[in-house]
Amino acid sequence: MEAKNYPQQGEVWWVNLDPTLGKEINKRRPCLIVSPDDMNSQLGTVIAAPITSTQRDWPTRVLISVQRKTSSVALDQIRMLDNQRLIKKITQVNIEPALVVLREMFAKA
Repeated sequence: MEAKNYPQQGEVWWVNLDPTLGKEINKRRPCLIVSPDDMNSQLGTVIAAPITSTQRDWPTRVLISVQRKTSSVALDQIRMLDNQRLIKKITQVNIEPALVVLREMFAKA
C-alpha cells in the first residue's frame, strides 16, 4: 500500500500551537486531525483538536488513548492549522467517537 504524503483524518501529530491568544490551548502538544482526507490532501491545512492530559467531564471532550496514556481531545478548541505547524506523526486512532461529538456540536440550531 502506498504511503500518503499528507496528514490523514484520525492521525495524532505533535503540533506547535504557538502563538496563541486568550484562552486558546497553547504550546507544543499532540493534536487529533479531524478534517477529511480530501481536504487534507488538497489545501495544505488541516482541522485539528488539541489533546490534553486534563480530563474534564464536558460534552465537548472525548477520551483517547495515545501511547498507553489516557488523555482528552478538546473538541471545543478545534482550529485550522497550516501543515507547517505539524511536527511529527505519533499514531493513528479511531476517530469515530470524536466525529460523533462534532456532528452533535454542529447539528444544534
